[in-house]
Amino acid sequence: MIILMLTSCTSESTDNSAAKGGNAHPAAELHASLNAPQAWISPKFLYDALGSKLFEAICELPEYYPTRTEAALFERHGAEIARIAGQGATLIDLGAGNCAKAASLFPLLQPAQYVAVDISSEFLHDALARLRQRFPQIDMQAIGMDFSQEFVMPEGVSDARRLFFYPGSSIGNFTPDEAQAFLRRLRLQCGDDGAILIGIDLVKEAALLDAAYDDALGVTAAFNLNILRHVNTLLGADFDIRAWRHHGFYNAARGRVEMHLEATRDQDVHWHGGARQFKIGERIHTENSYKYQPADAIGLLERCGFEATRVWTDPQCPFAVIHAQALPQ
Repeated sequence: MIILMLTSCTSESTDNSAAKGGNAHPAAELHASLNAPQAWISPKFLYDALGSKLFEAICELPEYYPTRTEAALFERHGAEIARIAGQGATLIDLGAGNCAKAASLFPLLQPAQYVAVDISSEFLHDALARLRQRFPQIDMQAIGMDFSQEFVMPEGVSDARRLFFYPGSSIGNFTPDEAQAFLRRLRLQCGDDGAILIGIDLVKEAALLDAAYDDALGVTAAFNLNILRHVNTLLGADFDIRAWRHHGFYNAARGRVEMHLEATRDQDVHWHGGARQFKIGERIHTENSYKYQPADAIGLLERCGFEATRVWTDPQCPFAVIHAQALPQ
């Protein structure tokens, strides 16, 4: 069963907060962000059904190190993770996608309940249907929800020993301040016996980061450009995708990878209730991915009501998986 709790709140992909829309409808949110002085589109709109499939393909690319590095950490340290996290928890998978990462831990964690949360409810439904066939003994729920600003677990989600699973360094899509606000909201959902198991990408050489977000095959470019197709659908817009190109790079000064779409010619774009002229070279900011120092990652969790109980890292390709226990309120 899919429980729909869709809202339009999200982390912004730029530092411009003028267009934050609270509980605005997606169309109103997009109208505001496209009309901002620096146009931007929230990264949540990358993940329609096609975007989710393209991201699956990205995770298989040789340049995209986060998925395989994190998976290797789970495989190498899975038994210890299970010992520390404990078995029989309520495993809440944030941004579950195809649910594969959480499913790889099922034999070790043996969750009493698995709750998959993702903004792409159609994609999530298909993934969970396959997963139920493989693990019929686990109580499973799917929640179609944008959890990035306000989220409350609905009835039916057990409040006993909640283990929030947030892999893939998705926390990096938030600015540091937004990440702190998000984790504090998550702490309120934990209960005093809850915890988080989170993957956080660490600072590394720029060449590796640039390649990971601008691969040779152009899959990341297709993923980024697909956001315009999604916006056309949501807004009734007339973006010509052929008139834009992907631009992904590491901004060392801000400690983040940035993804943009750059206009390849002057153009006027119209949508229901609005329009904008884009000049050649003008960009739309679609995503950030902040990279952390290990001490900063631990400090972030501690400021938000968690105590890091164990950190697993890969020294060859710096990446951290952290288990952190909720501190009593």
